[in-house]
Amino acid sequence: MKRAMIWTCALALGFSACGGGADKEQTTTSNTEKTTTMQTSEGKAVVYQVFTRLFGNTNTTNKPWGTIEENGVGKFNDFTDKALEEIKDLGVTHVWYTGVPHHAVITDYTKYGISNDDPDVVKGRAGSPYAVKDYYNVNPDLAEDPAKRLEEFKALVDRTHKHGMKVIIDIVPNHVARKYESLNKEAEGFGVSDDTSVDYKKDNNFYYIPGKSFKVPAPLDNYKPLGGDEHALSDGKFDENPAKWTGNGSREAQPHFHDWYETVKINYGVRPDGTYDFSALPEGFDKKPAADHYAFWQDKEVPSSWTKFRDVALYWTKMGVDGFRFDMAEMVPVEFWSYMNSSIKNANPDAFLVAEVYNPAQYRNYIHLGKMDYLYDKVELYDTLKHIMQGHGSTDNLAPIQGGLADIEHHMLHFLENHDEQRIAAPEFAGDMMKGKPAMVVSALISTSPTMIYFGQEVGEPAAEDAGFGTNSRTTIFDYFGVPHHQRWVNDGKFDGGQLTEEEKGLRDFYVRLLNFTKNSSALMGEYADIHAFNRQNAADYGDKLHSFVRWDDQEKLIVVNNFDAAQGAEVEIQLPAEIVKAWGLKDGDKVTMMDQLYQQISADLKVENGVGKFNVKLAPLGSFIFKL
Repeated sequence: MKRAMIWTCALALGFSACGGGADKEQTTTSNTEKTTTMQTSEGKAVVYQVFTRLFGNTNTTNKPWGTIEENGVGKFNDFTDKALEEIKDLGVTHVWYTGVPHHAVITDYTKYGISNDDPDVVKGRAGSPYAVKDYYNVNPDLAEDPAKRLEEFKALVDRTHKHGMKVIIDIVPNHVARKYESLNKEAEGFGVSDDTSVDYKKDNNFYYIPGKSFKVPAPLDNYKPLGGDEHALSDGKFDENPAKWTGNGSREAQPHFHDWYETVKINYGVRPDGTYDFSALPEGFDKKPAADHYAFWQDKEVPSSWTKFRDVALYWTKMGVDGFRFDMAEMVPVEFWSYMNSSIKNANPDAFLVAEVYNPAQYRNYIHLGKMDYLYDKVELYDTLKHIMQGHGSTDNLAPIQGGLADIEHHMLHFLENHDEQRIAAPEFAGDMMKGKPAMVVSALISTSPTMIYFGQEVGEPAAEDAGFGTNSRTTIFDYFGVPHHQRWVNDGKFDGGQLTEEEKGLRDFYVRLLNFTKNSSALMGEYADIHAFNRQNAADYGDKLHSFVRWDDQEKLIVVNNFDAAQGAEVEIQLPAEIVKAWGLKDGDKVTMMDQLYQQISADLKVENGVGKFNVKLAPLGSFIFKL
């Protein structure tokens, strides 16, 4: 969640995310650390993010602001055995089911004991999955029988496990829906015991603005809730007295339209002046395992919000959920993450914990102190690859990123699409689904980190339609809608790609080949070295639209070559530096035939002369080779 993101320390209340980064030399870890974090037995983990509400919807009406009856909605039960087997065959090890916890929605579920939500503080008709209303239940939209929605989700967890994949869901610790209202009688809801007469108290769950009532933001650009459709609660008002701070940190009783006004900020014991109301981690705890962090917190008094979110995570862990994706983790103090994640790891040492953190200076703190397994590599690798795909950037910029992250490379989750980002095929991004192919090879193969793709990415979904709230180029997370290219793969529930074009089938085949290779390649959990800079200096006709690197271990040696140019092919002699030749045990006079691992159709002969390896390769526009010795 990055909508209307405001990067200020004042907004973040002086949390650890706004401080200086940990000294890299002091927090450097060896490559052996990657054996201590979650990975598959075969090799790299592959995460498939799916927007649960949209995945199985076969309705193609796609009316902007359409109701659930008009546009349809996907269900848990749409993830049939056939669908899950196809996802598994894509090369997936973990499925991130986005939008599972019960969030604010407009559809009326009062007959199930669920109160109606006010369109004035809900974004879209289906609501944002990041405005959670009840952390102890699931979105009723996703169930065939809303009265049995939790049972239907449990069955999905079991089905996913049966097909050999793990389950990830969201936890959004920084904020909850303006009308948080859990039906779970065993868990105290957020804010029910707060002292609302003061702006802050350690065990208050929210921050308050005493003496002022909440006011709905003034709309911009002729915005009207529900696109202007009439609704009994849509009157420009919402009863909240005193007003609470808004999710992105706004302290105004009437937040701005671009603030996260549908949510309220959680108090983690950070006073309004930014000082802390909880214990600090002792020096050296960045070197200690999760078990030591867990032990540290056992005799400490922590704010109420800490224990409530810990209990939420353990509730889902007990149900069989294998991991969590934490929204906007850096807006919450790193000490809380030490407490939270060590508790999760104590219950399930193999839990898969992914966090949204966008401040590179804080990466090592959230990994080593916060005990996160993985962070988004958005600011550096994703942004750089996007620039290259758009035809602006140089591949010369890729190697320095990997060098700078060498000590934590295993922890940096790689992706080219997710629900927050533009679709590759959208004109606002690259305008061509094929431009993602060389970037995907780099993203998936350049490190030991997990790879993530977003449903529909593998068939070139461009997100071209206007769904209602928000803009196109990103698949809607706010409205009931269909996802056209993905629906052609769903093929009326057959999940066989029967309606895909030949080009879309070819793209999906590329993803199947690539992701399965990454999952099963031992070299990708081994060593990495850049050979791009060497070739830029020494190889004729090797320009900055080409890119190359090597990966290896004792069993497997790979040379990866990519062409990011969408218009021009390349015929070039790739050179292997002497230090790599030596590391691989090659010597002068050796001639080794290599086979491309993507399509098993192209081979090349690596020859060693004067200590340098050389081979000729002909790359098509947007072509890639993974040569295996």
